[in-house]
Amino acid sequence: MKTMIKLITLGAAVAMFALPAAAKSVLGYSEISFQDQCTQENKDAYYAGFLEARKTDQPKAYENAKKYLACPAAADATEATQKIIDYLKKWSTAYEEGSRKSKLPQLLYNDHKYPEAYALGRELLAADPENLKVLIDLGANGYLVSGLNQPQLNNDALNAAKKAISLLDAGKTVDDWTPLSGKDEALAYLNYTIGVFTLQNDPSAALKNLIKAAQSETPLKKSPQTYAYIGGSYEEGLYAKLSAEYTAKYKGQNETPESKLLLANINQVVDRMVDAYARAVNLAGNDSKLATQKATWNERLTEWYKYRHNQTTDGLNEMVAGVLSKPLPPEPTPLTSLPAEPAATPIGNSGSTASTTAPTTSQPTNGTKPAGTKPRTPDKPKNK
Repeated sequence: MKTMIKLITLGAAVAMFALPAAAKSVLGYSEISFQDQCTQENKDAYYAGFLEARKTDQPKAYENAKKYLACPAAADATEATQKIIDYLKKWSTAYEEGSRKSKLPQLLYNDHKYPEAYALGRELLAADPENLKVLIDLGANGYLVSGLNQPQLNNDALNAAKKAISLLDAGKTVDDWTPLSGKDEALAYLNYTIGVFTLQNDPSAALKNLIKAAQSETPLKKSPQTYAYIGGSYEEGLYAKLSAEYTAKYKGQNETPESKLLLANINQVVDRMVDAYARAVNLAGNDSKLATQKATWNERLTEWYKYRHNQTTDGLNEMVAGVLSKPLPPEPTPLTSLPAEPAATPIGNSGSTASTTAPTTSQPTNGTKPAGTKPRTPDKPKNK
């Protein structure tokens, strides 16, 4: 109610007018005879009911205002009467606008009626394209519509998330972040939405957004799906690109410093993939709802781990158990030269090393990204 009051406050400059004496004799608008709803006595009563409920019961105040405005204005209306009409019109318009805006969070965060919510969002943004609160609400919940197979909703969600981040980066803010905790949480979910919707067409770009989402202290940081998406982004993006380059330039040829350097860069990416899939497997735990997805993630993890450890899984279980104790690795910086000695990068807690020398077996084929089912309900913005 406080939010609604704030939305429709019209300022001290709006004058309130003395209630005609005739209305004071009326006990209440509900007791009015409606045989002639537009008598002056009834209009005075509607206005009295409006004034009484304006701050404490705005739906009732709105009802009275609409009843008053439904009555035709007399041709000889006084200046005071016209001011009342003008004020009630302005107040009612502000109330209607405020009601529509307050309805959006209810539809998104409480009712989960996404098609209805995004239809309302389109209307609100048509009137105010840079309404940051609306953009944040639509963008932060955007990833949840990915499983509805409605391209319009996907497009609305992605555009809202991008626009919201652009406005936040430009310094714009909102007075009320509810139900999000603040800017950091909003940015995490906005980045996550962008990552989810760009993963298929531009996995390398999606990776940047997904890493940002995973680095913030939100439920997304503890969601196995977040890291499965990160692993898939590496696999479908940077690894696929470098692997294709390696095959085109060096397959079937003798090893050269250039081929070793490219392989070292590939291995950096694979190490990130192993880390991400390990986090997904760890966080999935024994959740029966994630059993199918966990099996997929574990399959990718095992295949890539074996690739980096000469086709063994020695130390894999220990690596998975301890992976959450380490910070999420950033995107790798491309190597421009090889160390004097073959690079050996520890993987996990097992003490095993990964060499820039190609393993005895061929690289795994470029696998499909993890199942793209939407994250579970606990991962969405919470109504606090």
